[in-house]
Amino acid sequence: MKAIRVHTPGGPEAMKLDDVPEPQPKAGEAIVKIDAAGLNYIDVYQRSGLYKLDMPLTLGLEAGGTVTAVGSGVTDVKVGDKVAYTGVPGAYAQYAAVPAARLVVLPQGVSTKQGAAIMLQGMTAHYLACSTYPLKNGDTCLVHAAAGGVGLLLCQIARLRGAKVIGTVSTEEKAKLAREAGANETILYTKQDFAAEVKRITGGKGLQVVYDSVGKDTWEGSLNCCAPRGMIALYGQSSGPIGQIDPQILNTKGSLFLTRPSLNAYIGTREELQQRAADLFGWVRDGKLKLRMEFEFPLKDTAEAHRALEGRKTTGKVLLIP
Repeated sequence: MKAIRVHTPGGPEAMKLDDVPEPQPKAGEAIVKIDAAGLNYIDVYQRSGLYKLDMPLTLGLEAGGTVTAVGSGVTDVKVGDKVAYTGVPGAYAQYAAVPAARLVVLPQGVSTKQGAAIMLQGMTAHYLACSTYPLKNGDTCLVHAAAGGVGLLLCQIARLRGAKVIGTVSTEEKAKLAREAGANETILYTKQDFAAEVKRITGGKGLQVVYDSVGKDTWEGSLNCCAPRGMIALYGQSSGPIGQIDPQILNTKGSLFLTRPSLNAYIGTREELQQRAADLFGWVRDGKLKLRMEFEFPLKDTAEAHRALEGRKTTGKVLLIP
């Protein structure tokens, strides 16, 4: 079968379309024929070497497809089930061996492409808005990169929970997308001081939580956006790491909370995985959560897909089709 592999960390050109053996299921595993794999910024971190992993590496942490075989002891899924998963390496391929406990069976009305599009980014938006800082009526949140894959979902889930949403974006086109996803206000960070705009919008009070996937370029401003005892949920670093932090800064800015969450800690049990998936798939099926899947690339063009993502030329979800 074909798979995208990285033998040495580097740019998009480091990814090679290799012939590799088709996987066979071990005990507790299922084989998934992949219909679509989701592209995420963590894939860039792994490819570039920012996250140190053993090589050669088959990229991809998220996919949707059909179960074609199961190993001994598997009861969670059966052959023929339409499934989706996240958090298991190797999705940039035609087939993947996945622990059955990490698979979620898709309900009627949700396609395998939708499953691939929502598992990592949707679960991330869900835990941020529902668990890391559980938004409620009367809260105001700031969503950086509001027209990105997580951002568009996070805006919608925040509004479902009754919060007011301020989103930062780079262009007027992206501002329109963020507003369509539920952002009450948008700030063009390329032209405006977003921290000053947040203070203006909130009447100087600041807000309860900043959801920050950008990192280095937004860190200082994010600190200045929070109300006393507000939270910064730093869940990514697309502009680079923020470096060393003196905890005293959290004191001087108003006894702030800082967390650096990751998805695996929020889907650590099958029960939590299924609960989050049930919410997300239910919202998609009922039309309450809209997925933007504008960009699809054949697996052989994965390097082009990475360049588009890193060049901020995409909005919403990017899918790879084996």
